[in-house]
Amino acid sequence: MKSKLLGLLIIAILVIGSVWTGIILDYIFFYPLFMSFIWITGGIYFYFHWELRNPGPDKTPKLKEYPFISIIIPCYNEGEIVTDAIEAATNQTYPNYEIVAINDGSRDNTGAVLDALAQKYERLRVIHLAENQGKAMAMRMAAMVARGEYLVCVDGDAMLHPNAAAYMVKPMIENPRVGAVTGNPRVRSRTTLLGKVQVGEFSSIIGLIKRAQRIYGQIFTVSGVIAAFRRRALQDCGYWDVNMVTEDIDISWSLQLRHWQIQFEPCAVTWILMPETIGGLWKQRKRWARGGAEVYFKNIGKLWKWRNRRMWMLVADFCFSTTWAFTYAISVFLWGLGHFVTLPTQLSVATIWPPAFWGIVLATVALLQFLVALLIERRYDHRPVTALFWTIWYPFFFWTLSLATTLAGLPSAFFAAPKQRAIWDSPDRGFQ
Repeated sequence: MKSKLLGLLIIAILVIGSVWTGIILDYIFFYPLFMSFIWITGGIYFYFHWELRNPGPDKTPKLKEYPFISIIIPCYNEGEIVTDAIEAATNQTYPNYEIVAINDGSRDNTGAVLDALAQKYERLRVIHLAENQGKAMAMRMAAMVARGEYLVCVDGDAMLHPNAAAYMVKPMIENPRVGAVTGNPRVRSRTTLLGKVQVGEFSSIIGLIKRAQRIYGQIFTVSGVIAAFRRRALQDCGYWDVNMVTEDIDISWSLQLRHWQIQFEPCAVTWILMPETIGGLWKQRKRWARGGAEVYFKNIGKLWKWRNRRMWMLVADFCFSTTWAFTYAISVFLWGLGHFVTLPTQLSVATIWPPAFWGIVLATVALLQFLVALLIERRYDHRPVTALFWTIWYPFFFWTLSLATTLAGLPSAFFAAPKQRAIWDSPDRGFQ
């Protein structure tokens, strides 16, 4: 399969090289513009069709029943911050739940901290794994001992809003076809320029993307830091794959290929830490890019079947964004090469920057996108207003990072060694 895909990739590059015209360059310049339009319109429709009627995260939702649920918190080297996550979990307004924390072979004092917290909180149970087995295996183990039909999975550095658990299970209680719900993570590490830019990114990109995907088709992935699952849906698709780099993307595609719905619940607010160093951010986003490519290659044989047609929008988005990254990279290469050698007309790239007028249009649309997101997100996080100044860096930051991580992540997934268990390292979570 990989040899065939590699052959198709080489043919595609040769074809692109032979017909390199202004149309290709227009695609490079206008693809971000088109996607911004998709995200803005989808986000606005989602807001007025579903979101506007929601009471907001500070209002406790009324449910027709309150089944027993399990809040699962996998931990690896979280000793300094896991107390905040556990205490936030114990403050849920949902009345009927337990907390299952998994110490996945941590090398710091995470185990001792969790044991002390278990003495303090009756709802908390702690599972200790002798060695680091990876997040997917940790959640599998927790799911085996959890007593709830609904599993709310939260990272060890995430602080749940008091009403988050209730909002997460509400769509699954109301609709038996909903297999998972993804929450609304908000960045709380904002001490550097990189952290402040990510505040704008989570508001104006990640939130809008999930809203738009919910409108136009399927959701690419639940949020790895905050997601809820119906146990029966997990059983139907075999739980989390321990060999995948990004278990959250893989389980999302697995559920939807089994025709379970995934819903986005913006009122399920969770405060998270994000990398505030270039190295930490690069490592995280490259893992995301590689994980998305792994999931695509894993499921490529199933995606084109008619019964999976609702996945085609996700496939198109993945293919177009990947094509954009490699096309732009080839353009930059040819532009630079053209300064040293004379290239054929069809391969000559005069500039890698959009014309002045379209550059202004792109900047205006980026600002409009952020303003739309700001209006939608104001009930969940008032602080993006303070990040408005930093959004002038956002278009360059996001598209450059997406390009670089796609170029690095796709080949690493394509040429990856035989599958081994995906264990985790301690990530860079910024400053608290």
